[in-house]
Amino acid sequence: MNEEVFVNKVLRGVGVSSGITTGRVYLLERGRVPITKRSIKEEHVDKEILRFKHAIKSAIEELDSIKEAITDDEIKKHAFIIDAHMLILQDDYFLNDVVDAIRKDRINTEWALDIVVSKFLASFEKMEDHYLRERGQDVKYIHERLVRILVKGKTTDIHGRSVKGKAIIVAHDLSPADTIQLNLNQISGFATDVGGRTSHTSIVARALEIPAVVGIGNITSLVKNNDSIIIDGDEGVVIINPTKEVQKDYIAKQLHLKSQKREFLRIAKLKSETKDGFRLRVGANIELLEEMDIVERYGAQGIGLYRTEYIYLSRKTLPTEMDHYHIYRKLAENRALEYITIRTLDIGGDKFVSDIEVPKEMNPAMGLRAIRLCIKELQLFKSQLMGILRASAYGPLRILIPMISGIEEVRKTKAVIKECMEELNHKRVNFNKDIKIGIMIEVPSACMISDQLAQEVDFFSVGTNDLIQYTLAIDRVNEYVSYLYEPLHPAVLMMIKLAVEAAHSNKIDIALCGEMAGEPLYVPILLGLELDELSMNPYSIPRAKKVIRGLEHSYCKELLREVLRTNSAKEGEYILRKEMARLFPEDFIRCYEE
Repeated sequence: MNEEVFVNKVLRGVGVSSGITTGRVYLLERGRVPITKRSIKEEHVDKEILRFKHAIKSAIEELDSIKEAITDDEIKKHAFIIDAHMLILQDDYFLNDVVDAIRKDRINTEWALDIVVSKFLASFEKMEDHYLRERGQDVKYIHERLVRILVKGKTTDIHGRSVKGKAIIVAHDLSPADTIQLNLNQISGFATDVGGRTSHTSIVARALEIPAVVGIGNITSLVKNNDSIIIDGDEGVVIINPTKEVQKDYIAKQLHLKSQKREFLRIAKLKSETKDGFRLRVGANIELLEEMDIVERYGAQGIGLYRTEYIYLSRKTLPTEMDHYHIYRKLAENRALEYITIRTLDIGGDKFVSDIEVPKEMNPAMGLRAIRLCIKELQLFKSQLMGILRASAYGPLRILIPMISGIEEVRKTKAVIKECMEELNHKRVNFNKDIKIGIMIEVPSACMISDQLAQEVDFFSVGTNDLIQYTLAIDRVNEYVSYLYEPLHPAVLMMIKLAVEAAHSNKIDIALCGEMAGEPLYVPILLGLELDELSMNPYSIPRAKKVIRGLEHSYCKELLREVLRTNSAKEGEYILRKEMARLFPEDFIRCYEE
C-alpha cells in the first residue's frame, strides 16, 4: 500500500454511470487468490473431480443465496445476470473441459481451471465487439469465485459488511453479484482499477443509478480507507482528498446535475425537433428486455437497435425458434414504441455459440461472423428469423442485417426470409408479411455501393463503431492506435453523407446507431447530414433531445459544410466544441480541469 498522502489527486478512467458523489473510501481489498499447481496420482483423479463438482455446487448455492436476498424490486430486475453466471457454472463445455484436464493431465482442480479459463478468455479477447469482449469478464468472475471456494472454503461478498455512513467502494474489480449486493443506503458510488462501459457490472450500475468510474488502472494502490474522494461518473474523473474549494465546486456541479436530470426527464417526453421544424426520430440501443422501463422513461420513440447476442451467450445450447419468438414477442407487445429493430446475430462462430464448429481464424473481426456466419449456418439463421417473423404479428418489429459488404449477401438474406415466410404460410402461422428489412452500413464497400443496396432494402442503419475502424484501419482498443479513432475524420463523414444521399434518393430512411449518436457534441453534425433517426444508450436520449431542440437545421447544415472544409478531425472538433460551448455553455463546460 502506498502511504503517500495525496491532495487533489486527479485520476481518469471510464465514466460508466452518470452522477457525482462524494464520500469516504471503503477499500475492498480482495486480490487474486494464489493457487498451487500440482500434479496428482492416478488414484486421486476421481477425488479431485469430486472436489471440483463440490466447488461448482457451492458456487451455485452462493449465487442463489445472493439472488434470494435481493428485496428491492428495481434491483431484482437485474438478477438475470446472476442467472447467466449460474448457467455458465452448469455449462457442459466448461465442466467437461475442466474434468478432461484433471483426468488427462493428472493435475489439481485449480490448475485445470486456470488452463480452461485462460483458453476461454483468449477467445473472448479476439472478439471485435466491446459488449462481447466484456462477456469474458463473466467467465473471470466465475473463475475467481470457484478458486476462493477451493482455497478458502467460501467467497467473500460485500453483502452484510459494516460500512459507516455513506461510503464509496474502491476495488480492483466488482462482479455483477457484488454490485447487486451494494446497500444503496450506505454506498453512494464505486471506482475500480479495471472494467469497461459494456461490462455487466457497469450495466447494473447504470440501472441502479450509482455514480461509477472504472478502468482507472491503479486507484487501489493510491487510496486508503477513509480517504475523502469524489466520483464524477459523467466525466470519468476521480479526485482523491479534494480540498474544500474543489469539494465546493463539485457540490455545485452535483446540484446542477440533479436539476439537469429533472429537466432531462421533462425533455424526454418532448418531440425531437429543431427550432425550424426538422424532425429526427430518437431511439434506444438495448440488449435486454429488462431495459424496456428505462427506454420509456427516457423518451425513446422506438428501439433502433436490439442486440440479440446475449440470447446466444447466456445459455448452454443454441436458442430455438420458440426461444427467439418468446423474447421478441415481449418486445413487440410494448405499445409505447413506434418501431423495434432487431439485429440478427452479430458474432463469429467460436465455441461460445455452442453447437457451431468453425476453423480458427487469424483475424476473426474480418472473418466468418455476422451475416457471413448466418448464411453458412442456415438453420441457425432460420431459427432466429422464424422467431422474429412469428413475433411480428404482435407489434412493429423490423429486421436489421449486420456486416453487409455486397449485394449478393442482401439477396441471399432476402431469399432465406422468403423461405421462412413460405414455411409459416404453409403452417398457417400469422406474421407481418410487410415486415421491413434493413441493413447495417458499417463496411466501406457498403457505403460505396449504397445506391445499389438502397434499391434492395427498406432502411439503412449506420454502425459508426465498425465503420470508423474499418475506414481508418484502426483498432480503437489498441492503445497504440486508439488516438486515431476519429468520428469527425473527413473520410468518415463523407462515407455517412454518401449513404444518406443514396438512401434518400431511393426514398428509404437511414438511421445511425453507433456510439457517435449518443455523444451530444456530434448532434449538430448528424442533423446537418440529414439522418432520419439516431439510436443510442437510453440515458443519452434526453441530452440529445435538448441539443436537437436548441438548434436550427439550417445552421447545422452550414456547420457541417464548415467542418467538411477542414483538413483534419482535430480542426473539425475544435470548431464544433467552440460552437457548442457558445450555444450550450452549461452543458459543454467542465467545472474542474487537472
